[in-house]
Amino acid sequence: MIDLRAFQNLQLRGGFTIVRLEITNEPLVDAMGRDAVARTRITARNFDLLIRAGLSQHELSVTLYHEILEAATVAMENPPEQVREFNEGDFDQAAYQAHERFGGSFSAESRPAVANLRVLTKMEAWQIATTSRSN
Repeated sequence: MIDLRAFQNLQLRGGFTIVRLEITNEPLVDAMGRDAVARTRITARNFDLLIRAGLSQHELSVTLYHEILEAATVAMENPPEQVREFNEGDFDQAAYQAHERFGGSFSAESRPAVANLRVLTKMEAWQIATTSRSN
Protein backbone atom coordinates (compact mmCIF):
# COMPACT_ATOMS: atom_id res chain seq x y z
CA MET A 1 0.00 0.00 0.00
CA ILE A 2 1.17 3.52 -0.78
CA ASP A 3 2.52 5.59 2.14
CA LEU A 4 -0.02 8.43 2.16
CA ARG A 5 1.83 10.41 4.84
CA ALA A 6 4.90 10.64 2.61
CA PHE A 7 2.87 12.67 0.12
CA GLN A 8 1.66 15.16 2.73
CA ASN A 9 3.03 18.64 2.00
CA LEU A 10 5.16 17.27 -0.84
CA GLN A 11 6.77 20.16 -2.71
CA LEU A 12 6.77 20.01 -6.50
CA ARG A 13 8.42 22.26 -9.06
CA GLY A 14 6.73 25.52 -9.88
CA GLY A 15 5.67 26.15 -6.29
CA PHE A 16 3.03 23.41 -6.30
CA THR A 17 2.39 21.36 -3.17
CA ILE A 18 0.52 18.12 -2.64
CA VAL A 19 -1.01 19.11 0.69
CA ARG A 20 -2.84 15.84 1.17
CA LEU A 21 -3.41 12.53 -0.58
CA GLU A 22 -6.23 10.30 0.60
CA ILE A 23 -7.63 6.99 -0.58
CA THR A 24 -11.38 6.50 -0.15
CA ASN A 25 -13.78 3.60 -0.38
CA GLU A 26 -16.60 6.06 -1.09
CA PRO A 27 -17.76 6.55 -4.68
CA LEU A 28 -16.38 9.69 -6.32
CA VAL A 29 -18.11 11.89 -8.86
CA ASP A 30 -16.77 14.74 -10.95
CA ALA A 31 -18.26 18.22 -11.25
CA MET A 32 -20.72 16.92 -13.86
CA GLY A 33 -21.96 14.09 -11.66
CA ARG A 34 -20.10 11.31 -13.51
CA ASP A 35 -18.25 8.48 -11.76
CA ALA A 36 -14.63 9.45 -11.17
CA VAL A 37 -11.44 7.66 -10.16
CA ALA A 38 -10.05 10.74 -8.41
CA ARG A 39 -10.88 14.27 -7.41
CA THR A 40 -8.45 17.10 -6.73
CA ARG A 41 -9.24 20.30 -4.90
CA ILE A 42 -6.97 23.16 -5.95
CA THR A 43 -6.35 26.12 -3.67
CA ALA A 44 -3.82 28.48 -5.25
CA ARG A 45 -0.89 26.09 -5.88
CA ASN A 46 -1.94 23.54 -3.24
CA PHE A 47 -3.49 20.22 -4.20
CA ASP A 48 -5.69 17.97 -2.05
CA LEU A 49 -6.07 14.65 -3.86
CA LEU A 50 -8.74 12.05 -3.18
CA ILE A 51 -8.41 8.74 -5.05
CA ARG A 52 -10.77 5.80 -5.16
CA ALA A 53 -9.56 2.65 -3.39
CA GLY A 54 -9.01 -0.60 -5.23
CA LEU A 55 -6.77 0.61 -8.05
CA SER A 56 -3.78 -1.46 -9.11
CA GLN A 57 -0.33 -0.01 -8.41
CA HIS A 58 -0.04 0.91 -12.10
CA GLU A 59 -3.44 2.64 -12.20
CA LEU A 60 -2.72 4.48 -8.95
CA SER A 61 0.56 5.76 -10.40
CA VAL A 62 -1.11 6.91 -13.62
CA THR A 63 -3.92 8.53 -11.64
CA LEU A 64 -1.41 10.53 -9.59
CA TYR A 65 0.30 11.72 -12.77
CA HIS A 66 -3.06 12.63 -14.31
CA GLU A 67 -4.28 14.58 -11.29
CA ILE A 68 -1.03 16.49 -10.81
CA LEU A 69 -0.66 17.39 -14.48
CA GLU A 70 -4.27 18.53 -14.70
CA ALA A 71 -4.17 20.44 -11.40
CA ALA A 72 -0.92 22.18 -12.31
CA THR A 73 -2.42 23.23 -15.65
CA VAL A 74 -5.49 24.66 -13.93
CA ALA A 75 -3.50 26.35 -11.16
CA MET A 76 -1.05 28.09 -13.50
CA GLU A 77 -1.82 31.67 -14.47
CA ASN A 78 -0.48 31.07 -17.94
CA PRO A 79 -0.24 27.35 -18.82
CA PRO A 80 1.38 26.33 -22.09
CA GLU A 81 -0.98 27.09 -24.94
CA GLN A 82 -0.92 23.49 -26.14
CA VAL A 83 -2.65 22.19 -23.00
CA ARG A 84 -5.19 24.94 -22.35
CA GLU A 85 -7.90 23.03 -24.21
CA PHE A 86 -7.06 19.56 -22.86
CA ASN A 87 -9.96 17.36 -21.86
CA GLU A 88 -9.98 14.36 -19.50
CA GLY A 89 -8.96 11.98 -22.28
CA ASP A 90 -5.98 14.15 -23.19
CA PHE A 91 -4.78 14.28 -19.58
CA ASP A 92 -5.32 10.54 -19.25
CA GLN A 93 -3.24 9.79 -22.33
CA ALA A 94 -0.50 12.15 -21.13
CA ALA A 95 -0.50 10.45 -17.71
CA TYR A 96 -0.02 7.00 -19.24
CA GLN A 97 2.81 8.32 -21.39
CA ALA A 98 4.43 10.02 -18.37
CA HIS A 99 4.25 6.73 -16.46
CA GLU A 100 5.90 4.90 -19.36
CA ARG A 101 8.58 7.54 -19.85
CA PHE A 102 9.46 8.49 -16.25
CA GLY A 103 8.42 5.37 -14.34
CA GLY A 104 6.03 5.09 -11.42
CA SER A 105 4.86 8.03 -9.37
CA PHE A 106 5.87 6.18 -6.21
CA SER A 107 8.70 3.81 -5.41
CA ALA A 108 8.72 0.11 -4.58
CA GLU A 109 8.80 1.21 -0.93
CA SER A 110 5.44 2.98 -1.54
CA ARG A 111 6.97 6.42 -1.02
CA PRO A 112 6.73 9.29 -3.53
CA ALA A 113 9.06 9.08 -6.50
CA VAL A 114 9.72 12.78 -6.04
CA ALA A 115 11.90 13.22 -9.12
CA ASN A 116 9.23 11.62 -11.29
CA LEU A 117 6.44 13.72 -9.80
CA ARG A 118 8.41 16.94 -10.01
CA VAL A 119 9.13 16.47 -13.70
CA LEU A 120 5.41 16.81 -14.35
CA THR A 121 5.54 20.48 -13.53
CA LYS A 122 8.35 21.08 -15.99
CA MET A 123 7.71 21.98 -19.60
CA GLU A 124 8.85 18.50 -20.68
CA ALA A 125 5.68 16.93 -19.29
CA TRP A 126 3.49 19.31 -21.24
CA GLN A 127 5.48 18.53 -24.37
CA ILE A 128 4.73 14.86 -23.82
CA ALA A 129 1.08 15.74 -23.30
CA THR A 130 0.99 17.76 -26.50
CA THR A 131 2.69 14.97 -28.45
CA SER A 132 0.18 12.45 -27.11
CA ARG A 133 -2.71 14.63 -28.26
CA SER A 134 -1.46 14.89 -31.81
CA ASN A 135 -1.03 11.10 -32.19
